[in-house]
Amino acid sequence: MTSNAAAPPRTSRTIGIVYLAYFLTAILGELLHSRGFLVIGNAVSLIGYGFYVALTLLFYNLFKPVNPSLSLIAACFSLAGCVIGALGIFHLLPSAVSPLLLFAGYCLLIGYLIIRSTFLPRVLGALMVLAGLGWLVFSLPVASHFAAYLEALGILAEGSLMLWLLVIGINVQRWKQQAVS
Repeated sequence: MTSNAAAPPRTSRTIGIVYLAYFLTAILGELLHSRGFLVIGNAVSLIGYGFYVALTLLFYNLFKPVNPSLSLIAACFSLAGCVIGALGIFHLLPSAVSPLLLFAGYCLLIGYLIIRSTFLPRVLGALMVLAGLGWLVFSLPVASHFAAYLEALGILAEGSLMLWLLVIGINVQRWKQQAVS
């Protein structure tokens, strides 16, 4: 498999920056909604989905050397979740359709890809797998009792991955080795 050898160092930091931008817009969107600024909150939430689409495409390229098919499937889960989430803002879908199920699949697959990679710590993958399982549980009616814990797990997992990419990045040599094998 051939790939651009110059891509990984810049890409890992870019992913961290886009991840941070997503987190900030998601938090701001929720804050605006809770304060009654629905239109502005919806606009900020749409921007957040835009950041998540960019994040998805960046992750797709980062994890392609690990397994191109699974990386593509993960990207499809995430993109579908973004579309459903954005349509939900405008109430264009039944309320029973939750993007969390798709994001659960995305977290599970990204977690697996991280575990299978040689360029990121496996503990980050394990956290993402747990977050994916948490999002699956979150969609169950009984989850209302555990909602805060499940949300905290998702924030911990994705936040840890974001911070790792921002501060440390990936092991470029191992990424290159995996990209050519």
